[in-house]
Amino acid sequence: MLTVNNLTKRYGDVLANSKVTFTAEDGQITLMVGPNGAGKSTAIKCIAGLLRFQGEVLIGPYRNKTLEAKRIFGYIPELPVMYDSLTVYEHLEFIGRAYGVKDWKQRADQLLERMELSDKVKKLGKELSKGMQQKVSICCALLPRPQVVLFDEPFVGLDPHAIKELKQMMLEMKRQGCAVVISTHMLDSVEELWDKTLIMMKGQIVASRTRREIEEYGENLEELFFSITEGEAPRVQEERG
Repeated sequence: MLTVNNLTKRYGDVLANSKVTFTAEDGQITLMVGPNGAGKSTAIKCIAGLLRFQGEVLIGPYRNKTLEAKRIFGYIPELPVMYDSLTVYEHLEFIGRAYGVKDWKQRADQLLERMELSDKVKKLGKELSKGMQQKVSICCALLPRPQVVLFDEPFVGLDPHAIKELKQMMLEMKRQGCAVVISTHMLDSVEELWDKTLIMMKGQIVASRTRREIEEYGENLEELFFSITEGEAPRVQEERG
């Protein structure tokens, strides 16, 4: 489970996130959606431990910046960053050895095959296209079998086969009990995946819905999103109850 309590982030006088609070349950896929500038990326970087913030973020029972939390956490950033002089396979080997994954070679081969990278294992990071770098980033993050996985715009730059395969992998992780969080502004790309949606505006979560609530109350996620982001937003943390 991912637990976020009162996450607040300032850049000088600018309030980027204000008391962001939510949970992402095990065995569920949670969306973070919102227009550009809503504060999603800042919140994600705080959750991933890349930015200082006020509040509390727990990965399972552990604070997010602890070694115990990092062992069970996977993060796929919007912009992949690779080592220029390491090959694709060496990236997987580095992660496998760093995390102490016993069967890392077998696991790496499976992931590389699913992302259609088996013939690219000897290519250097600097030789890869952005789409290929994204695929390698996904393989590295999933290699240690994390219990909480955070995707930031995961489908950008991927070809149709990789998108289809990644969606299948997300559903597999859900069935295995992982807490999966996806930040995106492309609602149609995740329409069939999500269990819970968090809508952000101006650094806050302004609405939260489960799929069951959307169906029970006859709402449409896309219409709800636009009514909030282009109209009058409901009170912060509005939920059906």
